[in-house]
This record gives sequence, C-alpha cells and structure tokens, in this order.
Amino acid sequence: MKTKKIITRRIIAGFIDYTIILSLTSFYIFKFGEINSEGAYSVNGIKTFPIIIFWLLYICGTELILDSTIGNYIVGLKPVDLETESKITFKQSFLRHILDIIDMFFFGLVAIIIIKNSSENQRLGDLLAKTKVIKIK
Repeated sequence: MKTKKIITRRIIAGFIDYTIILSLTSFYIFKFGEINSEGAYSVNGIKTFPIIIFWLLYICGTELILDSTIGNYIVGLKPVDLETESKITFKQSFLRHILDIIDMFFFGLVAIIIIKNSSENQRLGDLLAKTKVIKIK
C-alpha cells in the first residue's frame, strides 16, 4: 500500500470527522452555552459532559458499529488490530483517539510525519493502541 495514497485518504477522513465533531460541538455551545466576559459563548462544569460523551459515541461508537468512523468509511478505510488485522476493541478505539489532540496539532502535521515514518502507516494513536488503518476491501 502506498504511503502517500493512505495519507491523503486519512487527511480527508480526519477533515470529515472533525468537521462533523466541531460543527455539532459549536452548535451545542451556541445553544446551551452562556456569553462569557470576552463576548463568546462557552460552557462550563456539567455542561461540558455532553461534548465529551458525543465525542466518545461518535468516534468509538462508529468505529465499533461501522468498523470505521464516518470519515474513514467514506474514503474506504478502517482501523484494525496491528497483529491480527481483526476488528478493533473499544479500548483500542479509545486509545487511538485519546491522542488526537497531539496527532492533529498544526493541522495534522504531527500525524502526517509519524505516518510517513511508520512502516505500517500508523499515527501516534495507532502506535499506542497497536492498530493500523487499511483499505476496506
């Protein structure tokens, strides 16, 4: 599998997934948030939990139900266990995405560099979870 081709697909998939997440999160904050001292909407305390739950359900839930996130599904990719190439577990899905904040730093530059230098096209989250992303057959 060519690294460049998989990177392009992964960039598009990440863009789709995080556009969905950020759009719905922004809507939630606008709808249920309050204007802060800087004049922007924000949520605090217990009101932040729905955002975390949504992220968890969207990312981990879709990977467990569809075998990939919506973005990965659209571009024809899915994460699999590194050794067995079988369906990933909830724990692996969670570990893959807990480091998204680092992987997506500088518009995904960290992930791109790691993917290009990994023999299995893995980003930081994949390395932690012992997963890789393959084309859907």
